[in-house]
Amino acid sequence: MTGNDPALKITSLIKKIPRGRVATYGQIATLANRPRNSRQVGAVLKSLPAGSGVPWHRVVNSHGRISDRSHSASEGLQRCLLESEGVELNETGRIDLNVFQWRPRRR
Repeated sequence: MTGNDPALKITSLIKKIPRGRVATYGQIATLANRPRNSRQVGAVLKSLPAGSGVPWHRVVNSHGRISDRSHSASEGLQRCLLESEGVELNETGRIDLNVFQWRPRRR
């Protein structure tokens, strides 16, 4: 990956999401100067190697939900990781973005 590589920008942003907070795919795309490219964020996360150190579990969809995956076990793992950081999911599996969404400071 080069310095201009969108995947590098996306992963570096995700690494900044603090413990106990979440960001949406669209939010990360916008912060990476790739608005309306939330699917690219998902593709980058899907391609992460095991043990990458990128807190992939902190990225959720625009409704504050864990996105559906082909392997439902990873959905359960994501929920467990979020809950272990203090992120609350309601009875329908939704995260209150007003409470838990990461709001980075503007420079």
